[in-house]
Amino acid sequence: MYCGEQFSNATKQYLCCFYEILDNMIEEMTSAKLTNSISHNFIVQMIPHHQAAIKMSQNILKYTTLFPLQNIAKNIISEQTKSIEAMKKILGVCEEQFDSKQDICLYQNGFDRITRTMFSQMRNACSTNQINANFMREMIPHHQGAIRMSKNALHFSICPRLIPILQTIIVSQEKGVQEMRELLHCI
Repeated sequence: MYCGEQFSNATKQYLCCFYEILDNMIEEMTSAKLTNSISHNFIVQMIPHHQAAIKMSQNILKYTTLFPLQNIAKNIISEQTKSIEAMKKILGVCEEQFDSKQDICLYQNGFDRITRTMFSQMRNACSTNQINANFMREMIPHHQGAIRMSKNALHFSICPRLIPILQTIIVSQEKGVQEMRELLHCI
């Protein structure tokens, strides 16, 4: 969302890349091939979510000289790369755990509600020539979405090997949200 000032060329380049990544993430998350396994569905929808966070972090690293934000972006890249690898490793086992039609319906309804909010908040984040602030205003709802999606999945009987991955997502992204809020307040 445009917040009233004329954008610099750097801001335009940053935002164009961000919106391209966001659009691709939305497309991949909403078109993922779903099955009758909540565990499978979570994994195939979360992987593009994590991939987008990695690309968004790589994007901000082209522009920021703010050391704490560089650390946040590098941590996102590292943590979410590990999470993707862990989810890919267990996908075959976890997709064999089937869920009732009712549980699939309830899980997906919660997922859809969470992602609609997240997509909207990311797309409508205030954009200014402060690229560092733009990134954090975009990434905070992205992290909050992952936290909510993970908690949503934990309400159901999911693959036991997926549970520690979800718990790690929740802890690491709650920490990331706190760090970004504190840094955003300071700049």
